[in-house]
Amino acid sequence: MEAAVVPQTDVAIVGAGAAGLSLAHRLAERVPGAHTPSVTLLEAPPGPLRPPPRTWCFWERGPGRFDAAVRSDWRLLRVCPPAGAPIVGDIAPLRYKMIRSDDFAELVGRDLARSPHVTRLEATVETVRDVPGGARVGLQDTDGRSRELTARWVFDSRPLGSLPAARTLLLQHFHGWFVRTQRPAFDPGTLDLMDFRTPQPAKGVSFGYVLPLSAREALVEYTEFSARPLTADGYEAAVRQYAQEVLRLGPLRVLAKETGVIPMTDAPMPSRVGSSVFRIGAAGGATRPATGYTFAGLQRQTAAVAAALQRGRRPVPPAAHSVRSRAMDAVLLRALDSGRVDGPALFCRLFARVPAERLLRFLDGDTHLFEDLAVGLRAPVRPMLRSAAELPRLPRRPYD
Repeated sequence: MEAAVVPQTDVAIVGAGAAGLSLAHRLAERVPGAHTPSVTLLEAPPGPLRPPPRTWCFWERGPGRFDAAVRSDWRLLRVCPPAGAPIVGDIAPLRYKMIRSDDFAELVGRDLARSPHVTRLEATVETVRDVPGGARVGLQDTDGRSRELTARWVFDSRPLGSLPAARTLLLQHFHGWFVRTQRPAFDPGTLDLMDFRTPQPAKGVSFGYVLPLSAREALVEYTEFSARPLTADGYEAAVRQYAQEVLRLGPLRVLAKETGVIPMTDAPMPSRVGSSVFRIGAAGGATRPATGYTFAGLQRQTAAVAAALQRGRRPVPPAAHSVRSRAMDAVLLRALDSGRVDGPALFCRLFARVPAERLLRFLDGDTHLFEDLAVGLRAPVRPMLRSAAELPRLPRRPYD
């Protein structure tokens, strides 16, 4: 029988993306009367295991924890149907906020550097396993040497190698350009959340997404909900078509690009892997299945974990989204995947009939039951009910 470990650190955090950095940031805080655990943050060395720069968006009421890293924010959002007048909504008192991952890492890194309780270590994590009284992390350091780190608790934020079996899986895949135009082309006070004037795929839905940073700079993105990603050339063509034929931006300079794929699935994403090993972030179910938004969910998750550790309790990450929210998402995903609902018509109908602030709270799981029912009644009821009725009979299938 293996002997109980003597932890070298109270908490090991695997991965220094949004989830790992957020948890380390919360654990570095000194809370009067609370335990401050020792933390080792394990970050992959530069290379294919370290994610490229990316953009995270979320909405919240009033000042936020990471406002110093917010690149821009908006209270007006626009949804454009395939034809006809756009729908503009005011989300006050909420603000829709944009953070670049480099800015976030710099902000959090400064705070972590001042904490005597946090150690940062560049290493490739190869194994994580439970042992009596804690966990062992097998890793390879930057010199190629293998070693082990023992911890009382391990929180793994790395992407899953494969997804759990699901009844429905769509991919939210996107490609964006950060552009600077020769002429003023954007309204800095209004973001385009969904612009459906893009060519629609045979199965699924596509839309443009514009985050204006000034009158001449913006993130211009093509997004698609469908079963398969496009080719690199296909993404470039889609963004170019949207920028020039729909937005008519004219001459522009591409400053940077970003591409991503987010699974939209009704698969259960358990956060508990073992007695002392847990998943956080997207791997731990922080992504809202019907929207792909993750940042707000992982903040709720990491805040709860940090509070439990500081109070000396078992730090099981809670579900980032309620059972009711996940059930509604499963119905929506099935309705979209089956083709029973027209995606652009559905989303335009919701934004036209539901106040924008309430709809965003609904998408973040921050509404009461009667508000959820009111939103549901604005959707096409018959195809939604048919999708809900067939879900219990559908098998769960594994996906790569």
